[in-house]
Formats: sequence, C-alpha cells, structure tokens
Amino acid sequence: MTSHRYNQCVKDYSDALYRFILKNLKDEYEAENIVQNTFEKLWVRRENVDEKTVKAFLFKVAYNNMIDIIRKQKQTVKLEDVPERNQSYSDEFTGIKEEIDKAVARLPENQRTVIMLRDYEGYDYKSIGEIAGMTESQVKINIFRARKFLKEHLSRLEVML
Repeated sequence: MTSHRYNQCVKDYSDALYRFILKNLKDEYEAENIVQNTFEKLWVRRENVDEKTVKAFLFKVAYNNMIDIIRKQKQTVKLEDVPERNQSYSDEFTGIKEEIDKAVARLPENQRTVIMLRDYEGYDYKSIGEIAGMTESQVKINIFRARKFLKEHLSRLEVML
C-alpha cells in the first residue's frame, strides 16, 4: 500500500470508524484514540494488508480495541450508570431517537455490535462476520435477537404512552 492510498483510506474510513466506536463507547476521547491506533496499525502492516479488504481490516482492529476497553470498563461501575428503581419510561421519554439509543445501549455487546454494523453502517453479513469474528449464521442470529429485543422494548414504550 502506498502512502497516497493510505491517506485515501484515512479520508474514506476515519469518520465511519469514529462513529461506530463512539456509538458503542460514548466516550469521544477513547473513540479518537481507537481510531488513531487503528490507522497506526494499518500503517505498520500496510505491506501485508490487501487493498480490497482494508475496510474490514480497519473495522476488525477497531472492534478488537473497543472490546478491550469495554472489558476494562466492566470491571468498574460508575454511580451514574446505576438506574434508579422508581424511574418510569414516560419520565425518560425525550424522543424516539433517544429511546432507540438507550435500547441499543442495553443490548449485549455482540448484539449491539452487529446491529450497529448492519443498520447504522450498512455492512453485509459476511463483512460483519469478519469484523466481529463470527460466522454468518451467528451474525444473523445476533441481529435477529437484537431486533426482537428492540421491537419488544419500543412496543412497551408505545403501550405506556
């Protein structure tokens, strides 16, 4: 890979990588670090990365870095992350997009990742499998389960309103 092609990859994929990581981590600083580290790894491995699969390589590296950070964060619990018991959905309702974002955040890590790659970023099942380290069948199952959860969650909100 030439330096010109590398720079073109940065232009083409850095925003999508940043959005994907930020949506999962909700931490701008960590998202920026992961994107920077991902492109650093691409530069180091530029001779070994096929230009046809560079996008999948980038998302795979970023995904793995994100998983490492999530695992570290799970070891500590922030007070603001603990939900209040008497809080109702109608008190939280500020708009459907916010509710969808909250519901997506409640999904298990693997379901959240595949649903975001499929519905937010538009990847096909094969590419998602390569990025997330799953088979196409596992990707389809996780997307189905995530959509089922989201549908049930949002329909409960609709009944309450």
